[in-house]
Amino acid sequence: MKRLKSKYVQSDLRASLVVFLVALPLCLGIALASGAPLFSGIISGVVGGIVVGFLSNSQLSVSGPAAGLTAIILAAISSLGSFEGFLMAGVLAGVFQIILGYVKAGVISNYLPSNVIEGMLAAIGIIIILTQLPHAVGYDVLHEGDYFYVDKEGKHQLFSTIIDAINFTHIGALLVALSSLAVLISFERVSFLKKIRAVPGALIAVLVGVALNEAFKISGSSLAIGPNHLVSLPVPSSITEFWAQFRSPDFTQIANPEVWIVAFTIAAVASIETLLCIEAADKIDPLKRFTNTNTELKAQGVGNILSCAIGGIPMTSVIVRTSANVSSGGRTKLSAISHGFLLLIAVLVIPNILNKIPLASLAAVLIMIGYKLANPKIFKHMWKTSRKFQFIPFVVTVIAIIMTDLLIGIGIGMLISVYFILRGNVKLAYFFKKELHKDDETIRVELAQEVSFLNKAAIKQTFIHFPENSRVIIDASNTVYIDHDVLQIIRDFVNISSKERNITVELVGFRKEYNIENSQTHVTSVVH
Repeated sequence: MKRLKSKYVQSDLRASLVVFLVALPLCLGIALASGAPLFSGIISGVVGGIVVGFLSNSQLSVSGPAAGLTAIILAAISSLGSFEGFLMAGVLAGVFQIILGYVKAGVISNYLPSNVIEGMLAAIGIIIILTQLPHAVGYDVLHEGDYFYVDKEGKHQLFSTIIDAINFTHIGALLVALSSLAVLISFERVSFLKKIRAVPGALIAVLVGVALNEAFKISGSSLAIGPNHLVSLPVPSSITEFWAQFRSPDFTQIANPEVWIVAFTIAAVASIETLLCIEAADKIDPLKRFTNTNTELKAQGVGNILSCAIGGIPMTSVIVRTSANVSSGGRTKLSAISHGFLLLIAVLVIPNILNKIPLASLAAVLIMIGYKLANPKIFKHMWKTSRKFQFIPFVVTVIAIIMTDLLIGIGIGMLISVYFILRGNVKLAYFFKKELHKDDETIRVELAQEVSFLNKAAIKQTFIHFPENSRVIIDASNTVYIDHDVLQIIRDFVNISSKERNITVELVGFRKEYNIENSQTHVTSVVH
């Protein structure tokens, strides 16, 4: 195990730098979108990286403030009347998550269909690209990281903002974004650059963006990007001012019923988002490892208790950072932990330097990450290798998440997926094809891809109504799963009932481990 981990130290440290660059503006932007102090987003990112990264069972997941919680936090701070009151709710939410871990609620993730998870990843990739396009052209209207921005009237603003961005393009920001994107593509396509593993392409892309903007400033060009379109870390002027940024919960609010309602809401949403991310992280893990989701819920609970206890906002496992981690070469939890330390060091040591980074450069990094998640090859692969009951829920999930939000979109995708599963089981579990074979009539029963207990009664009735002295073909060539009870019905028919009624049975496509056929001479079997 130690050898395995040491093997990836270099790649993990490189990946942590990329994750840090992605996480920094997201921590600030999500805090801003949540109506919380900017520093609270940094606290959440640091705790999510170091504490949750250490306690988590996942080797790839990266935790921090999440866009999915922004609306809840914003409403909660307003309804509770103070940020300190909200922090109390955050601490309680962490306690609830630990309890969920101990009662093994993480098992929920095992029931998420793979096509819905694939759809979620592709949708988030598209959303990342769409939300970063305005930043890439210097039109930063949406809060950074708030991927599902809805205004007070309930109108979705994502697409209208992209249209507006075309009319307000800042040429300097566009040049910076294109330059950074060119660097990133070069590191992906140019053979000798691909071999340079010591330096991540994202770092070079950001440095190129900084250098280009500084050159614009020095020359006095109108192409220079203003401070509103640069990273904006809080810069305390003294130690006292730095420590003043930390807050503590208002423990007197523990008797407030509304605090408990907010805590339950945060715990539920944060836990669901975390489980979705963990399932997605395991799916894109190059080493194909599995995460103990109950351990993850406990780790998230501890992280949220600590974060909210010192003034940070609640966190979840975040797919944007996680996918950035994987695509940048992260393979162990060292990457997530290191990114947390980088955030802490950045706040303490170099906030002024980091505040020179154009958001357009970071947008280029995120656009590349989004493209990898929503690569057209994924859609082609799903179309070619999946039947419609897999492909349609995949596409519906993608569209639903883009048009609504993560949880609603996943819910719609789940409903569509369940509908196709039930429809396939109930209506397509079997059907007859009558084939003329010499002078006798052959009855053909074709089993569906999945045959569940829902089909038990119907198949049983079908066997009962077969005429005596007939010939029957039972075809399982396209079947990947047959329920145990249904298998027993088929065995009983083949080995007992068919013999009594002089029915000749041919089995096609049944696996050997099903152990259906016997030594009867009138029972033949073609096993594929």
